[in-house]
Amino acid sequence: MENNPNPNWERQALEHLLLENLKETRKARRWKAVLRVLTLLVIVGVLLSIFDFHLPGKGMGVEKHTALVTLEGEISSSSMANAMDVNSSLLAAFENEGSAGVVLRINSPGGSPVQAGMINDEIHRLRKLYPKKPFYVVVEDICASGGYYVAVAADQILVDKASLVGSIGVIMEGFGFTGLMDKLGVTRRMITSGSNKGMLDPFSKEDPKQVEMVRTMIDEIHQQFIAVVKEGRGDRLKEVPDLFSGRIWNGEQAVKIGLADGYGTVDTVARDIFKAPDILDYTMKENFAERVAKRFGAEAGAAAGKALVKSPDLK
Repeated sequence: MENNPNPNWERQALEHLLLENLKETRKARRWKAVLRVLTLLVIVGVLLSIFDFHLPGKGMGVEKHTALVTLEGEISSSSMANAMDVNSSLLAAFENEGSAGVVLRINSPGGSPVQAGMINDEIHRLRKLYPKKPFYVVVEDICASGGYYVAVAADQILVDKASLVGSIGVIMEGFGFTGLMDKLGVTRRMITSGSNKGMLDPFSKEDPKQVEMVRTMIDEIHQQFIAVVKEGRGDRLKEVPDLFSGRIWNGEQAVKIGLADGYGTVDTVARDIFKAPDILDYTMKENFAERVAKRFGAEAGAAAGKALVKSPDLK
């Protein structure tokens, strides 16, 4: 006997399709809601990063503590180790009534003599404004050239035995491509309105007069560097023939010849010298907007400039 088909099969099939469609719709709505929440969180995070203008010392009370400022990396106007940020951090550290003393932690190979000089000048100004507040420099891996230019403004410079210290000299460097251009048959076409406007152009032949001009200039900067070191270190410096030759010294040697005063860390200074073991960091922090601007703006400009000629650095 033949089985009769279910007379309600069409209705059941339609109900099944409608139910599946409802499930998919609900699932899509849930995912849409999740995506909206994630998007909102990302936007909030970006806004917080952009508008988180970190003010050194902000929110810090007057309880006794050691104020810490860090100078790390190459000293230049386009890096975090720039005079404006470092000086703002130092000002906040000195101004806070709760800071028993200020420690500048340095880990820098040097950089711009202008930026280093501005930091050195500000330290001298702050020490006169707050004569009772001790100011120490603690060297980590390296404190050379412009980094040491800054350090000599301190009451004391403390190092590790293996730290690298010194390099009291000035360097200006670049490249010359004239030999390669001759081989390739490339001719340099440069029009200037001054005889020295294209000085040290890497695609032109070296001019002895211009080389001598540059040598005189960096010698003068070197003498300025030496004067700052002698003023800062005074009688602590020993008579060493190559002290200002640009040579670098390890921490143990630096203590022996008077470039540094002894051994120590931020913790030992805070605990044993300032008697304020609580350490608060006043270092300016870079926010998201600054990182983006620096990456796609300032760094591109700096790279273009360096491709032509490099400015003098303390080395």
